[in-house]
This record gives sequence, structure tokens and C-alpha cells, in this order.
Amino acid sequence: MEKILDLLSKRFEDAFEKAGYSKEYGKCVVSNRPDLCEFQCNGAMAAAKAYKKAPIMIAKEVTDVLINEGMFDSVEAIAPGFINIILDDTFLNSYINEMSVSEKNGYEPESIGKTAVIDYGGANVAKPLHVGHLRPAIIGESVKRILAFDGYKTIGDAHLGDCGTPIGLIFTEMQARTPNLVFFDENYTGEYPAECPVSLKELEEIYPFASAKSKEDEEYRAKARQAVFELQQGRRGYRALWERIMDISKADLKKNYGSLNVHFELWYGESDADPYIMPMIEDMKKQGIARISEGALVVDVKEDSDNKEMPPCMLLKSDGAVGYDSTDLATIVQRQKDFAPQKIIYVVDKRQGLHFEQVFRAVRKAGIVGDDTELIFLGNGTMNGKDGKPFKTRDGGVLRLEDLVQDVQDHVAEKMSDRELAAEEKEAIVKKVGLAALKYGDLSNAATKDYIFDIDKFTSFEGNTGPYILYTMVRIKSILGKFASTVGTDIMSVRKSVDAGDIKLELKGNESEKKLKTQLSLFSESISQAVQDVAPHKICTYIFDLSNLFNTFYHENKIIAEENEEKRKGWIALITLTLKVLEAAVDLLGIEAPEKM
Repeated sequence: MEKILDLLSKRFEDAFEKAGYSKEYGKCVVSNRPDLCEFQCNGAMAAAKAYKKAPIMIAKEVTDVLINEGMFDSVEAIAPGFINIILDDTFLNSYINEMSVSEKNGYEPESIGKTAVIDYGGANVAKPLHVGHLRPAIIGESVKRILAFDGYKTIGDAHLGDCGTPIGLIFTEMQARTPNLVFFDENYTGEYPAECPVSLKELEEIYPFASAKSKEDEEYRAKARQAVFELQQGRRGYRALWERIMDISKADLKKNYGSLNVHFELWYGESDADPYIMPMIEDMKKQGIARISEGALVVDVKEDSDNKEMPPCMLLKSDGAVGYDSTDLATIVQRQKDFAPQKIIYVVDKRQGLHFEQVFRAVRKAGIVGDDTELIFLGNGTMNGKDGKPFKTRDGGVLRLEDLVQDVQDHVAEKMSDRELAAEEKEAIVKKVGLAALKYGDLSNAATKDYIFDIDKFTSFEGNTGPYILYTMVRIKSILGKFASTVGTDIMSVRKSVDAGDIKLELKGNESEKKLKTQLSLFSESISQAVQDVAPHKICTYIFDLSNLFNTFYHENKIIAEENEEKRKGWIALITLTLKVLEAAVDLLGIEAPEKM
């Protein structure tokens, strides 16, 4: 199906051309004055400059061409030159009915055959997920789903921090505590134990202890750096110990990400790019773009147009060690080799913006990617407490992510304490509603912006919240259930009848029905904008408006009690499509809806 705005714009392009003007002025948009009209065309304002003519005169000439056009109820030229558009209800019914029987609610994927890699994990092994991991995880998961809906083959990569300073610190502290571990014996040639010598809980104590100690002890810090270097060079015992730690860390990370309904196709770490680093560096040397600077090997990425400092991208440190720049460069080499993606999107803290600008420039300078590969840095803002500072525990520590999830679910459980539901059923519902509260509260903000985490607001069943969206969906299911019982069938049969076009809109509707239908017709527009701008929050805005319009329609019309059978069936078709659209949209946000609340 064509997008509603594309259909409108084509009509207006033809009208401008017939009136003697360039068709480029025919673009239509959603009205910013919904009290006056549904859509508008402002092309006459721009055409006035080109044709040296009053915009209202141009607007009237265009509307004269459209007077008998069947898709419009009214097309009116308004001073100083705007054109206000109200759609014909019969045309809108036809569009809504077509959406109901179409795949993906009428949305036509535009990126079939393309591949996108989304890097949105970034957790460090041997460390628990904390609140700082929330935003990249759920934003990245939503971006992946949105792009997949548009036809991309999507590959989500956890891109674990598995070979940097934290690992070196862990090795150093473990060796200090248990120096006789066979993993630390350089002369050992036998098989290493299959079990990890420490538990995840022990690792979670070891790392912060080692990190704090390294800040006060230069010799200790140097040992940790040396351990990282030797791991990168393939020291056998370190490699085996690293693999054991990776196994238990990955299992825990998969469990915790899974509880957020966040999933990855790849569980690669930084170390997976190791085989590509030295060949890449050698190639850069041959190209003459790598040079020595203060003992380090770098690539200059500064451009003449830069108005701020742009440091070079570091390939090798002065001691020959590999840093994050080379790891991220080599990871792109690996992704190009394995997937040849059209997009690579990084969902990480926005404070890493400079680093990724250096990396993007370096890979293009080296010819690792061409102009046909889009590199996108989607830097996310921070989740802050009510004091406006990054979210902390009451004692000032970093809050574990699983504790945050539990806090939100506890709030939801308290608000649902009066619901008469079986304990097991209520627990399952609370988990879904709690996760919706947390994810929607985050995703409804633009990814790049900081926001205040307000648990009372996020878990409210009113306002722009996840629970409100879910409650709207449950309300629609309840109405469909009642309708199904009156006609002696079940909800699924009713939904299948709407999907098949056996139940559809036929009659002209009232104002609340018209507004709901108009918002539904914009579903494809909202998806297209979310894809184009890599912006999940645009879907949140769309479904909040849709939910509000549905609830107004619900309160103003007695759907089940309506005596006119044709009108009643039309309303059933309308709310069934509303439910389908909401289901599709919340799935793109990584949210699951319960059957009741």
C-alpha cells in the first residue's frame, strides 16, 4: 500500500502541474492545526517566490483543479497561501479496510535485500549489568526490530568487552590470591581444568577490588596491563582462564539480557577482531596513511573543515599494545568480510562520540568501507535520578540492572494489588507490565537525550506510559471478547474475519471515529520515519496518540450496544485494526502485551 501522504502528495503534484506550476510544490504533511484540518499543503508559499505571484492566488488555482477529486471532503485555500485538506470518509474507510487485509498493516518494506549490523551490548565480562547498560540494550533491540520490519537482514552484536583492562585486573588479583593456579604456570603443558576456578559472584567482588587497588598502586596497574598484552599475544594459560571466565559470564549476561526481552544474533567480543588487526595495520602502512607519533602508530583523521580538535586514531600504543581504536577498526573489517552490511549502527554512550568519529574517518580513509556503507553513531544520553545526575543507589553506588527491573515490577505489583487474579497469572502480568513501564519510559525519549527516571510516572496507568498503552490494548481485547460472545464465536474468529475483509467499515463515521481512522492511516508514515531517523521514540509518539484517540472513541460510542448492525461491525473492524497496529508497534519496542490487566 502507498503511504497516505504519498497518495495525497501525488494528487497535489498533479494539481500544481495542471495549474501551471512545478510539481515539486505538491508535498503534503500532517496538519499542525488539527482543529482546522487533517492535512495541509504549503507549497503555494514556496511557489510564490519562484513565480512572483501571491501565494493565495496560487493556492486557489490549485484547489480549483481539485474541486471534484473524490478523495477529499474539502480542499480549501487559506490566507496567506496554505491549503487545508480534509479527507472524504468513504475514501478513508477504503484505505482502512485495505490496511486490515494487508500484510504489516499496509506497510511496504523498503530495504529488502539489505543488511544492517547493530552493535548495542557493550557489556564487560565478569561484571554484572548495571543501569548504564539499560539504554543501549533496549534502544538497540528496538532499532534492530524496526529495521527488520523494513526488510533488513538484521544482525545484533553484543560486542562484549572481553580483553581490555578489566580482564587484566582480574588476572592480576586472582594470581595474587591464588598464585598456584595451573593457569598461571607458564611451564604447564597439560590440559587445563574445564571448570572456571572462580564463581561469577567471586568475580563480581574481585574486579571492583582490583580496580580500586590499581588506582593507588602503579606496579599493580602495570602488571594488569602486561597481563592484557600477554593475553593478546596468546599466552596459553591466560587464554584458557579467559575462556572459562567468558563461559560463565556469557551465561549470566544472556539470562539478564533475556529478562529484558533483548536478544543478540552474535555474542562476539572485542577479541574476535584480533586476527584482523595486524593485517589491517600492515595494509595501512602500505597505503602510507599510518605514521609514528611519540612512539605510537597512528592515522591522521583531521580534516580541513574541522573547527575543533580531532586527535589521530591510534593503531598501536607506544609499547606495542592494541587499544580500543584498533579493535573497533578491525571489527569493521570483520563485519565487512562476514556480512558486507549497508548499515553499521553503534548504540553506545554519547560520550564516545569523538572515538567513533575517529574510527569512522579512519576506516573510510583506509578504504575498509565505501560510500555504500552507512556508519551511524547513535549515542544515547544518560538515565538520571530526580536530582538530574546519573542514576545511583541510595548509598551512591551503581545500581545493578536486575535490581532496577525488580524495583519497577514491585511498583507495578503494588498498583495491581487490588486485581482479582490468580497469583501465578498476576506475577506473569506484572513482569510484562513492569518491563513495558521501564522500556517505554526510556524509548519514549529521543535516544540522544538524557532523561529523568521517575518510577511513579513510568508505572502509572495514565498518561504517556507503557502501562497505559498496554491497558488500551487489553481494553480492546475485552470489547472484542464481548462482541464475540454476542455472535456466538471467539476473539480469534472475529479477528480472522476482519483480516479476511468479511467485517469492514462501510458507513460514514462521527468525529471521534474519523480522528481514529486518520491516525491509523499514518501507521506506515510513523514506521518510515522511525527507520529513516533510527528513532524508536517516533513510534512511541504515534501509539500514544493512537491510544488517546481510541480511548476518546471508546468513551463516546457504545460499541457493543450499537443497534445498527452495519455500524457496529464497522466499529469492530476499526478497533481490531487499532489492536493490530498497537501489537505491531509495541513488538518493535520489544514489549509484550498481556491478555488482561
